[in-house]
Amino acid sequence: MKGKQTVLDMVRSLVVIGLVVGGIYLVIPHDEKADPTKVVDYRIETITARRAAPYPVAVPVGLPERWRATSVAYTRKEASSWHLGFVDPQQQYVAVEQSADATDGYVGRVTRRAQATGQTQQVGDQVWERWDGEKYDALVRREQGYVTVVTGTASFEQLGAMAAALEFKQGA
Repeated sequence: MKGKQTVLDMVRSLVVIGLVVGGIYLVIPHDEKADPTKVVDYRIETITARRAAPYPVAVPVGLPERWRATSVAYTRKEASSWHLGFVDPQQQYVAVEQSADATDGYVGRVTRRAQATGQTQQVGDQVWERWDGEKYDALVRREQGYVTVVTGTASFEQLGAMAAALEFKQGA
């Protein structure tokens, strides 16, 4: 008889715990439609990068509010790299990557192994190389001593919109 009571007590306890957890879930407000994207402010990092980088750092100017910055980083390790990530209005990822390492190896790393297509895309008065990848596509522009890559899951049209918005500045 004692064994049956122990099992029955355990089942009752589990039911009580389940009811408490269910009640807490119903009481705590939650919004399934809320956007989980965390937006970052990149102004301070931009100032720091523009002072430290050996090349003009690219930052978009005049993008609509629906473009949201989600990540930013500048590192001096291994060729001074600048990264600025966004979510575009279609919820696709777009990143600006720059480095003093202008090799195909660097471009391949930041584009997740995209390959040069031999094609170009005119963006304003600039010509950018098109790179095609399984995960990311990219627009690549090489200058003396550095490379700028606009890459991500977005269409080439959206990558071009980001490239067109870039303002290149160095120093304070």
